[in-house]
Amino acid sequence: MSLLGLDIGLSGCRALVVSTDGTLLADVGRGYGPTAHVDACELDVRGIWAGVAAVLREAAQRTHSDPVDALAVSSVGDAFVPLSRDGSVLAGCLLVGNEADDQVVAQLVARYGQERVYDITGQVPDRSTTFSRLCVLRRMQPELYSSTWRFALIGGIIAHLLGGATTCDYSLAGGTLCFDLHQKAWSREILASCNLSPAKFPVLAESGTPIGTISGRVAQELQLSPRLTIVLGGHDLACQALGVGALNEGMAALSLGAAVHLTAVFHPVPLMSLFLHEGVNIERHVAPELLLADSYVRAGGAWLRWFSNEIAPLEQRESARRGVSLYRTLLEEMPDAPSPLLVRPPHGSDTARAGTVQGLTLETTRGELIKGMLEGVALQNARLQRRLESRGLPIARYRVTGGGARTDRWASLCADVLGRPVERPAIAPSAALGAAILAGLGIGAFDTLEEGVKALVRIDRVFEPDAGRHRVYRERLQAIEAFGGERT
Repeated sequence: MSLLGLDIGLSGCRALVVSTDGTLLADVGRGYGPTAHVDACELDVRGIWAGVAAVLREAAQRTHSDPVDALAVSSVGDAFVPLSRDGSVLAGCLLVGNEADDQVVAQLVARYGQERVYDITGQVPDRSTTFSRLCVLRRMQPELYSSTWRFALIGGIIAHLLGGATTCDYSLAGGTLCFDLHQKAWSREILASCNLSPAKFPVLAESGTPIGTISGRVAQELQLSPRLTIVLGGHDLACQALGVGALNEGMAALSLGAAVHLTAVFHPVPLMSLFLHEGVNIERHVAPELLLADSYVRAGGAWLRWFSNEIAPLEQRESARRGVSLYRTLLEEMPDAPSPLLVRPPHGSDTARAGTVQGLTLETTRGELIKGMLEGVALQNARLQRRLESRGLPIARYRVTGGGARTDRWASLCADVLGRPVERPAIAPSAALGAAILAGLGIGAFDTLEEGVKALVRIDRVFEPDAGRHRVYRERLQAIEAFGGERT
């Protein structure tokens, strides 16, 4: 028996197939090529589907001797597609991010107050959202809005194109700013503020719920089993947490990518509205009765990309020609000792500047600068860790994922700064693995998510914090906070 987890992003997708004993059978990824049409703020649904079909077909070919029994989708939460009553796609995959969206959020906050919006949704209402984009669409394209039978989130549209329902789980719904975190339902109060109809939103259900069987035509085209069950997946952050085995309080997923996400697992606690002041978004986990507290730093891999593009362009081209990773080479230049630099990432959603560097001299080495940048990100996470703990959410250990997790130096640095063990799972694409676990739950291959994690999630290496280096970083964090360092 084999299970497939499909991870859908804005610029690419990945299909991961595993057997129920944890054997990796296939791992196939593909980009969509050109991503967004910026003026229209859309992604081409046909392009997304072409990429998905390609990875599914290749995964099926690689697992011909052990056909896939079930599939679930992990997806980003900031894109939706309008469908007609007959299931036809009416427009591209609508994204968020323009000035009109920001104005809608500002109006919502002015009407209810930031605290009330956060109380309902668990989301910090200071950014463009699915809610704001729908409000703009209703005002600017009333014909499209009125002719839409249902707005499907991207995970739902892929399930729909495979032959399943457009059903949405609670974790994916949570990032829309339309979802009542406590009632597990679309918020009529939020929707009414913009005259949005709840009937146009997808049906909600728990992750791991079967939502259909693959259509015969699609199964034939993609060489998949005609009996393949489509199971409800979830938001990529929640699937990622499941895919690293973060199912207990005291655990957190640490994603080292272009941005760095810290996602802590916890049970509901009193006065969750206090997390608003920490800039933390709260959503439902794909595991029932658990929540996720997520915050991110807009730096990390993005800084490494800037460094390779602007500081080492010739080495980057040579590395690309030879097919080797320049990032790994640069990280090997980092000194073992803490960097003499103090680097601070940009504040909150400020993308107009990259951050600040203190202590730069003519003797500063490339390795010290690189380490200083990654230390700056880790110190932001350490500040968040301290604040979560002050609110009753202690973190005992981390499970690391993302592209940066493959480099020992970065994972080890995180352990030193955070003062907690950082554990690295053997299977890297954790969001896709989390979706595969949900697929197994949906067809009864696992009785519980815990059983699925035990079968499929294996720790490759544990990075223990160095006491001496952690002491230096703890002192730096205290100095930053004493001088009113920027909020995470």
